Amino acid sequence: MAEPTLHELRVPRDGLRVDRLVADALSDLSRSRVKALIEQGQVTVDGQPVRPSTRPSAGALVCVRVPPPQPVALEPEALDLEILFEDADVAVVYKPAGLVVHPAKGHQTGTLVHGLLYALEDLSGIGGEERPGIVHRLDKGTSGVMVVAKHDRAHRALKEQFSAHTVERRYHALVLGVPDLNAGRIENQLGRAPNDRFRFTAVDDGGRRAVTWWSVVERFAPCSLLECRLETGRTHQVRVHLSEAGWPLLGDPLYRARRTVPPAVAALLEGVDHQLLHARRLDFDHPRTGERMQFERAPPQDFVQVLDALRG
Repeated sequence: MAEPTLHELRVPRDGLRVDRLVADALSDLSRSRVKALIEQGQVTVDGQPVRPSTRPSAGALVCVRVPPPQPVALEPEALDLEILFEDADVAVVYKPAGLVVHPAKGHQTGTLVHGLLYALEDLSGIGGEERPGIVHRLDKGTSGVMVVAKHDRAHRALKEQFSAHTVERRYHALVLGVPDLNAGRIENQLGRAPNDRFRFTAVDDGGRRAVTWWSVVERFAPCSLLECRLETGRTHQVRVHLSEAGWPLLGDPLYRARRTVPPAVAALLEGVDHQLLHARRLDFDHPRTGERMQFERAPPQDFVQVLDALRG
């Protein structure tokens, strides 16, 4: 039987939450996985169990015990996934809007993970039994290109690239609003909104650094097509950044426009039940060969239909 992996970390300064410290130091573990390990007593500070919100003193010793991956208990499902590339180490897939990436509350079947288990022979186990192969995510309502890892070495190598910000992620976004500038950069800290646990917002303290570079591709007042390049990849990052900049994504049910959507635009969105955000391009270094890989995928039909109508 495989042995657990042990990690020892020294707290660099006062004021850091232990869950954030561990998640930042062990980048192949998701925040939710770190929280689960803490709640299971697998994380200690100077030998004592802690809570996720514990803020240990500088110099304290944090020990993290990561159990070996459990056999995947999920049932494979035939979902007719579009696989753009596959070899022994990775697969690159297209995730359509409306498809949830991995099982979660309210989504125990029919996720991308279920489809991957059916379509691929091997997946990494680092993400835990509910997230085999998953290195990064896209929101349910976002379409686009994703890379998945087929074994743990590939998973770690890809995670390191995401942490080092060497993975190139480019999105196309249809927004309500017309920026005055042609390009810009948005940087702040993102955290959960205090009055809505499903939303994220810019916060002054306790959030995670988020950076989005944006540029205008086309203007067709009162809307625009923007390209966004992610330097970081926080939950809802593009959606929050664009909404709080005054250019909310068309169709976004969570970060919808505060002002009234013009009737002509609203008519174009009839039948669109998700944000018009598409992860169109993904570049990364192959985890085994080091070759720079680039993958692109055209946006889905509903995105194109709205875009063409806006162009007139």
